[in-house]
Amino acid sequence: MRLGMHRVIGEPQVLPQQAERLDASLPCQDLELEIGVELLHVDASSMRQLRQARAGDLDAVRTELLSLVRRRGKLHNPVTNSGGILCGSVRRAGRHYPGAPTIGSPIASLASLSLTPLCIEELGEVDAHSSIVAARGTAFLTQEMPWAAMPKDIPAPVALAAFDVAGAPARVNARTRPGSRVLIVGAGHSGTLAALAALDAGAAEVIVADIDVGPLQRVTALGLPAMRTVPADATDAIDFAARIGERVDLCASCIDVPGAELACVLATRADGHVLFFSMATDFARAALGAEGAGSSATLEIGNGLYPGHADFVIGLLRAHRALWPLLATPA
Repeated sequence: MRLGMHRVIGEPQVLPQQAERLDASLPCQDLELEIGVELLHVDASSMRQLRQARAGDLDAVRTELLSLVRRRGKLHNPVTNSGGILCGSVRRAGRHYPGAPTIGSPIASLASLSLTPLCIEELGEVDAHSSIVAARGTAFLTQEMPWAAMPKDIPAPVALAAFDVAGAPARVNARTRPGSRVLIVGAGHSGTLAALAALDAGAAEVIVADIDVGPLQRVTALGLPAMRTVPADATDAIDFAARIGERVDLCASCIDVPGAELACVLATRADGHVLFFSMATDFARAALGAEGAGSSATLEIGNGLYPGHADFVIGLLRAHRALWPLLATPA
C-alpha cells in the first residue's frame, strides 16, 4: 500500500501521479482516509486550459471535468499535467492510519488531485470567475498525503485557494534574507502570497512583475510601501530584465507561461537564487540558459509541499484580510 500504488490500475510499480488510471472505489484501506468531497479547487493552469480549449463554454468544461475523473479515477488534466486540491469531511479512517483526524471534521487535501483517487457523483456548475466547483463524491488520502484542517474563521473558497499554492509563499519566506531585494514574476494568487511572504521575512524591497495590469493594480491596492509593481512580459527576457533594472537577490517565478526561465535568470544576480513554481518550467531551458548568460545562480524547482506551509499561508490570510476578495477571483 506504500505511496498509494495499490490504487494504480494495470501498471505495476507505477506511482499514482504517473498512472493513467486509479481505482477510486470503496472500501477505505487500512492506511487511508476516506473523504466525503464537498469542493474542488481546480488548478488554475488546468482550469484556464479547459476554458480556452472549449472557447469559454462552461457546460463543456464541467462535462470535461466529469469525464476526466470518470476516465482516470482522479482529476488529472493530461495537457497541463496538473489537478488541484479538494476539501470535504472525513468519513472514515483506516484502522492503521496514523494520527487520523476526527470523523466528520472538515479538511483540505494538500496533495494534487492528479494523484488522489477520486470518484465524483455530482458536480456543480463551473463559474467563469472561480476555480472552485461544488462536488459530491469520495476521495482517498494515503498516509503520505498531507492534509490540513479547514479554518473556521476564513471562507472555504479563500482557504482552498491559498492552500492550493501554499508551497510558494512558504518557500519564498524561507529563502528570503532580511534586507534583500526580491522579484516575484506573476501577480496571481501564488505570486501575491509569495510577495507578502517575502516582506514578512524582512525583504527591503519586493517587486511584482506581470504582463497584465489588472492583477498588478490589485497588488498595488494592498498599500504596502516596500512593494512595487512593474508591467513586463517575462517571455521577452531582455526587455523584462531592463524593466526590472538592478538585479535582485531572489526571484520566484509564479506564472504558468512557458519561456519565462531566462527572464528570471537575467533579472537575478549571478550568485542569487531563482525559484521556479511554474508547471511550465523547462529544466533544460533554465539550466542551459543560465550557462549561456554566465549566471551561477542557484536554480530551484519549488516543491508544492514545504514544512508548515498550510499554517503559514493561513497566518498570511489572517494578517491581510484584503487578500480574501483577491483569492476569490481567478488567478
